Parts: sequence; C-alpha cells; structure tokens
Amino acid sequence: MKLDKKIMEEKIKEYREFKSCSESTLMGLCETAKYPMTPAEMCKLACGFAGGMGGTFDEGTCGALTGALMANGLLLYDNVKIKENAKILFNSFKEEYGSVCCGTITNNGEDKSPCVDCCVFIANKLADLLDE
Repeated sequence: MKLDKKIMEEKIKEYREFKSCSESTLMGLCETAKYPMTPAEMCKLACGFAGGMGGTFDEGTCGALTGALMANGLLLYDNVKIKENAKILFNSFKEEYGSVCCGTITNNGEDKSPCVDCCVFIANKLADLLDE
C-alpha cells in the first residue's frame, strides 16, 4: 500500500492544531489510505490514548506512537506483519526520541512543541513499512 506522504503530513499537521497526537496520527494515516471509518469513529477510538493514555503524561505511551499502532492494525490483515511492524515502530520511535513516554518527550505535557514532529515521524515510518 502506497500512501501519499505529502497529503498525510498535511492532514496530520492540520488535525494536530485541534486534536491530540493519537487522533491526528490515526486520522492522517487512515484518511490518506482511504480506510472506511468516519473521522468521528477514529476520534472515538483514539481519544483515550491522548496525553500518554488518558492524560497520564509521565506514565503513558506517546499518542503519536499509539495512533500509528492503531492505524497499523486497521490497515493490515496479517497478524504476523502487524506485530512485526509494531516492534519496528516502537523501536524506531524510541531511538528517535529517546523514550516512548509522553511525559518524557513533553515535560509532562508542559511542552507540546515536539508533538507534530512525533506524529509526522512515526506516520512516515508506518507509511514506509506499508509500502514494502
């Protein structure tokens, strides 16, 4: 599956202005892939993962990563490939940002300046994996 990264990035950046990282990443990926789920359904699915899962920040996983993991599961049908991609996404994100913890990356939610970059980075990584 080949995703138009430019369109995907634009969607993520636009959504990130008023949506969480988990919502923005999931929606940007799935809408670009034309996945048959409404934006409202995607928001409902992803909203609990915002702010490091329920706003826990210092304890929870970054929403950009969880959004990408949800998209990975929705866009693929092979459970083995889903798990392989999940490990690659996790490790790539951790290597890039030094942690997968939302609070570590955002200073417990006080500095959200890295958020758009996190969303775009991991979405592009998944797009590359889907293209293989």
